[in-house]
Amino acid sequence: MEKNPDKKPVAQNKKAYHDYFVLEKYEAGIELFGTEVKSIRQGKINLKDAWCSIKNGEIFVNGMHISPYEQGNIFNRDPVRVRRLLMHKKEINRLYGTVKQQGLALIPLSVYFSKGKAKVEVGLCKGKKLYDKRESAAVKEAQRKIEREIKY
Repeated sequence: MEKNPDKKPVAQNKKAYHDYFVLEKYEAGIELFGTEVKSIRQGKINLKDAWCSIKNGEIFVNGMHISPYEQGNIFNRDPVRVRRLLMHKKEINRLYGTVKQQGLALIPLSVYFSKGKAKVEVGLCKGKKLYDKRESAAVKEAQRKIEREIKY
């Protein structure tokens, strides 16, 4: 995701970067109801255990929790309902083929607003093994140590 002043990040899925190697990133719109958009604008969204699935040529996000809007009363929806993502048919078909063939996963990485519309950044990801997680943690720690030494 490029640094664009139009894009206002709301939520990040840090666990995805810990558990997966992100190979490619895609931008998708998301089908929401009014009270859900208001909750997202307040930052009441959790992507921690979210994942995407493809069924009947459509892509859905599962496990994304959007807290009910406080003033929403009867208009609030189920916080963890399955939501449809909006992408071009060609992109969805290409992703479907890649996921089925190579055993990769589609994981939502972040939610942001672009030109007033809620967007989801979906990553085509490959799972990390335990030794990969240890290695990336060691690299981060070494980088922090180098930065600390340079600082003094």
